[in-house]
Amino acid sequence: MAVTPRKSITAVDVKGKRALIRVDFNVPIDDGKISDDRRIREALPTLRSVLDRGGSCVLMSHLGRPEGKGYEADYSLKPVAARLGELLGRAVQFPSTDCTDDAAAKAAANAKPGDVILLENVRFAKGEKKGEPAYAARMASFGDLYVNDAFGTAHREDGSMFAVPKAMEGKPRVAGLLLQKELKYLGEHLSSPVKPFVVVLGGAKVSDKITLIENLLPRADSILIGGAMAYTFLKALGRNVGSSRVEESHLDHAKKMLDQAANLKCDLHLPVDHVCSTAFSEFDGTINTFGESIPEGNMGLDIGPKTQADYTSVLRKAKTIVWNGPMGVFEWLPFKVGTQQVANAMVDATKAGATTIVGGGDSAAAAEAFGLASQFSHVSTGGGASLEMLAGKPFTTVALLDPA
Repeated sequence: MAVTPRKSITAVDVKGKRALIRVDFNVPIDDGKISDDRRIREALPTLRSVLDRGGSCVLMSHLGRPEGKGYEADYSLKPVAARLGELLGRAVQFPSTDCTDDAAAKAAANAKPGDVILLENVRFAKGEKKGEPAYAARMASFGDLYVNDAFGTAHREDGSMFAVPKAMEGKPRVAGLLLQKELKYLGEHLSSPVKPFVVVLGGAKVSDKITLIENLLPRADSILIGGAMAYTFLKALGRNVGSSRVEESHLDHAKKMLDQAANLKCDLHLPVDHVCSTAFSEFDGTINTFGESIPEGNMGLDIGPKTQADYTSVLRKAKTIVWNGPMGVFEWLPFKVGTQQVANAMVDATKAGATTIVGGGDSAAAAEAFGLASQFSHVSTGGGASLEMLAGKPFTTVALLDPA
């Protein structure tokens, strides 16, 4: 998990230069309106660093998953340009519906100090996913230096993340302030965490977290498991889990990890009681709380009160905490309490001096929904990226940046 420090945008003279910045503006847009602008706000320190020192910003981002077949109105970054202009307090140019056409090239070529240009969705271009050389060379010509500030896609070797900076060899290639913060918390802090080190894992699938668990087991003092993934572990121990979701093909993996935890003297906690329903629904079905054995016809949708008390007690004593995955279906009122209790205990630990890290995705969404995001040490902007970094996987998109 240790990451070699990368040179920062703050270490580069940007006066009169065009900074080609890969940001992550993949924000939710409903009926043309942005419902959560956190990823845009997180990029502002990097943009202001360039603008305040006399540089200009040419921004690249994706939005959604168009298939590289040209412009699609539903995935346009135009609403993002408007919101970014509001947040920066200055005009943001949005030159074209194609990130590589002559209008985009002209805007980049004519950029003056203080200008901000947002290019259209890079995933409209067929060269983005494959990193085609002609596409990379075209995009690379838009900047005098390259800045990676898109941690949310740092685990993907897409064109704008890898081929474009490769094509800018010889020019400065540096980390933005958001990327640096992500590497600091998900890399440096967790490579040698202050003890006690507690890992909270939830969500639906054990299969998504196998490598992560194996990577953290030797370092963690405690691992607290909730969410649907807990039922695969519990069934591997022979417990009755009713109609709860179980990954039958990963029962052996779950048993192996339980054995590893015991051998490494890592205290792996599983739920001892469960808030269940007879239907996977917020309001339909009969809701009951059961102990360790769940009757058939009932599915676990949140950790129960005894488990909540156990988990919060462990968390409040921790000095380093990383959280990835909710404890239940927190979006539904009857099943949000477990996740909320974990989040509250982490806030208490933060106030007591602990380093608390929320690993993006659903955990970050829960932190935002509960109004607690600002009270953790760090809330990651990358779901898949944070999972892969916690699992100890190398990031080639970061490795090619200039060393500090």
